[in-house]
Formats: sequence, structure tokens, C-alpha cells
Amino acid sequence: MTYKVTKSDQEWREQLSAQEYAVLRQAGTERAWTGELLDEKRTGVYRCRACSAELFRSDTKFDSHCGWPSFYSPLAGDSVELIEDRSLGMVRTEVRCATCGSHLGHVFDDAPQTPTGDRFCMNSVSLTFEELDES
Repeated sequence: MTYKVTKSDQEWREQLSAQEYAVLRQAGTERAWTGELLDEKRTGVYRCRACSAELFRSDTKFDSHCGWPSFYSPLAGDSVELIEDRSLGMVRTEVRCATCGSHLGHVFDDAPQTPTGDRFCMNSVSLTFEELDES
């Protein structure tokens, strides 16, 4: 896959902190219940930390009690890409930024309380939050 934003491994390492690089570029996972955006309740946009692409809106965020920020739908159908992940001896669906290919988290179809039934379980370290003025 060719992404709109491409950088060398060295450029990503220079741009991102060690934890950001481990999650975004090496598909790591931050510890549950530690992310700065877990309890974010303000109205706004969640962007990819690596390339600033808009990914999710606060109106699709919900408390899934899983330890990571969760959304029931991405901002637009093409803002993320879904990839089969067979690591760790199981089949999951990885969520990546469609603009730069950075790892964001995984999506699960275990949220019947949402309009889509999906739980996009994202790493806080993969995202930035931009508050929107509600007035």
C-alpha cells in the first residue's frame, strides 16, 4: 500500500517519542487504563499522532470499559484501513491510519450498545485530540 504520507524509519524515529514509535510504527500496545485520552469527554476531533489526519469525532466515542479510548465508527470510511492480524495466536482486525499507515489499535464487533456494534479500541498514544468550539 502506498500512503499519502511516507517517511523513512529514521524520520519516524526522529519525529516520534520512543513509546509513540513503538505503538505507531511497530504495532505495539500501550498499557490499559494509562492513556491520556481515555477519559477525554470534550467535543472534538481525534487525529493520527504521526500525520495529523482526522480519524474520529467525539460523538462516536463511548465508554467501553476496556482500558483504551473506544469509538463505534471512524470519521469517514476511508480514514482508516482494516488489516487482518494473526499475531499472538488469534485473528483480530488491526486498524491503521489510511494516510500514513501507522498502527492505531484494533476493531472488535463486540459492542451491541452502539449503533454499529463495533468497538474501535485505539491507543491514546496513537492519537491527538483537538477540541472544537461548540458555540
